[in-house]
Amino acid sequence: MAVYTDITDEELATLLADFDLGAPLSLKGVAEGVENSNFLLETEAGRYFLTVYERRVRPQDLPFFLELLRWIAARGFPSATPIPDRAGAILKSVRGKPCAIVSFLSGLAVRRPGAAHCREAGAGLAQLHLAAQGFPMSRANDLGQAAWAPMFAGLTAAAEDLKPGLAATISSDLELLADRWPKGLPDGVIHADFFPDNVFFKQGKFAGAIDFYFACVDALAYDVAVALNAWCFEADGSFNITSARQLVAGYEGVRKLSDLERAALPILAHGAAMRFFLTRLHDWGATPQGALVRPKDPLEYERKLAVHRSAPDLVLF
Repeated sequence: MAVYTDITDEELATLLADFDLGAPLSLKGVAEGVENSNFLLETEAGRYFLTVYERRVRPQDLPFFLELLRWIAARGFPSATPIPDRAGAILKSVRGKPCAIVSFLSGLAVRRPGAAHCREAGAGLAQLHLAAQGFPMSRANDLGQAAWAPMFAGLTAAAEDLKPGLAATISSDLELLADRWPKGLPDGVIHADFFPDNVFFKQGKFAGAIDFYFACVDALAYDVAVALNAWCFEADGSFNITSARQLVAGYEGVRKLSDLERAALPILAHGAAMRFFLTRLHDWGATPQGALVRPKDPLEYERKLAVHRSAPDLVLF
């Protein structure tokens, strides 16, 4: 979450006039993440989140994201649910940009997840995959493996500036990933950004997930690989195998991985690290001055790439 777009009192009043949410009481920007402008909105009817979509989110993708939230909520998955206006519309606009109001999801994210959190998160991810089954809309993963080499073509200089010699290393990684990327794995709707700051807990138990704006159709095991990278590395850069095993065990307590999916986890995790390295590298130099945002360090994922490169069977368990 971040804030790139300020909203005046008049603009907020005009937006809320279409809803049965009462008068606004407060609007506070939330300064995390890098993708959209997000606000905690309080009205006479309760607490909500208002998101203004910008940067990487394409307007044509918004119906997929918002309808997916309605679909999984209707099937019992705890997530922020879009609030329709009086005409039933869930996609609105403010200051010429698309926006939506969603329900407030209670719970707390954990900054340093332990093995028990990882097990709960894995179970929550599998619950999401099952809840999304049958969703009638589709969206390709535009940040999937096929996009990485073209993306890096414009970032080689940035990689060298970050760390001399890194461009050649990343190019070699990309060749390996293209050669070994698995095909034919079970697929479905995935979250694609299942990081600890997007997962809420209550009393140590999984309580829901937010920020579905990278959701797409891809291999379900790729979502597990994204989570392994996000949840199971320590602050010193080491991989916590205990947390990883707990995350996969939590997932398999809800949805069993096939033998092919398990065998593919190492290369999928390597690729997932590449995806987040590249987008962080892009955002590192592209964040507008004055934005209420903290761009995330691409070197964190460069270190994870190095771990996967040196231990290719790390997550094969």
